[in-house]
Amino acid sequence: MKIVINAFSAKLGGGKTYLRNLLTRLPDDPALDIRIFCPDDLPLPDDPRIGRETASFPTSNPLLRALWEKWALPRYLAAEKADILFCPGGVVATKVPKGVQVVTMFRNMIPFDPALVGAMPWGLMRLRNVILKRVMLKSMAEADLTIFISDHARSIIEAVRPIPNPLTIPHGISNLFREQNEALPRPAAAPDGRYILYVSRFDVYKHHDNVVEGFAALPPELRDSYKLVFLGETDMPPFDAVQRRITELGLGEAIVIDGAVPYDSLPAWYAHADAILFASSCENCPNILLESLGASRPVLSSDVMPMPEFGGPGLAYFSPFDPQSITAALCDILERPERAKAVAEAARARSRLYDWDITAQKTWNAIVTLAKQVK
Repeated sequence: MKIVINAFSAKLGGGKTYLRNLLTRLPDDPALDIRIFCPDDLPLPDDPRIGRETASFPTSNPLLRALWEKWALPRYLAAEKADILFCPGGVVATKVPKGVQVVTMFRNMIPFDPALVGAMPWGLMRLRNVILKRVMLKSMAEADLTIFISDHARSIIEAVRPIPNPLTIPHGISNLFREQNEALPRPAAAPDGRYILYVSRFDVYKHHDNVVEGFAALPPELRDSYKLVFLGETDMPPFDAVQRRITELGLGEAIVIDGAVPYDSLPAWYAHADAILFASSCENCPNILLESLGASRPVLSSDVMPMPEFGGPGLAYFSPFDPQSITAALCDILERPERAKAVAEAARARSRLYDWDITAQKTWNAIVTLAKQVK
């Protein structure tokens, strides 16, 4: 059985994490033959059933990649007698030969968030999301199997357009982030004393600005007992505004911005945090929230769906749009040790629902079953 994966869009952490966990958990089938087109920096498992393929011409430019997907990839699929074309990035720009089944995923919620797209200035970014919405809908409507990673996202799409063969399979949590990592050494870059942790790149829908305002409004004696730590990419426009606001509030010593850190170092940061905060308002399957659950620390989360779908009823929730709501949620956890303990225990229990072994097994079962239906 030959499965071709077009993973050229896997450039960010979430896409790479997904593929890494999927490819290291292949079914026990020696006849499986997987060919993957992907960025050069994506490490692949040392498995003889997995082969890295190279495009016939450069694909780093989106336009060139679209041309390759339209003209070159169909020829490759025909020549290799492929059974499945799997496009985990959510866009299928390839007219496949007869007999090839198409599997896609829905991962990117941004084009389907009217408030977020509407707030974008007119220009290439807004136009890109408008076009991407149409292309993604078409891809899902025409695919033989569409994998959704949250029921919330699935409901959004199915309210707009019928999807022929939908299946919800949420992501898992790596064992790196499970509670046994509480014994990990404290990160060398961590501030002295107690800290509240927020891991996310500085994008507008991550609401770092409101988190800063919410932290600033804590009672002085409580605020002075903690540092607020931000981890995540800073090469985005909201970062400068957040940094200016931190300076205006005189919180330069209280708020630590350590930028992007190696993925393997994150478990220790989670494990030593007194509380973990996640303030995003636009997610499909929030990997950072899942990893936070696995750390068994008190988790304070955005109340915007799908966060409650994954966090369940036991977490501490707040509105990411309202700094006062963030302040109240922080006070509730930081001032009440029994409440913090209960939330941590709820996070630990909830984390057991999400496992990459289960995710991979369900995904490969669905893909292999689809391929066998055609044979």
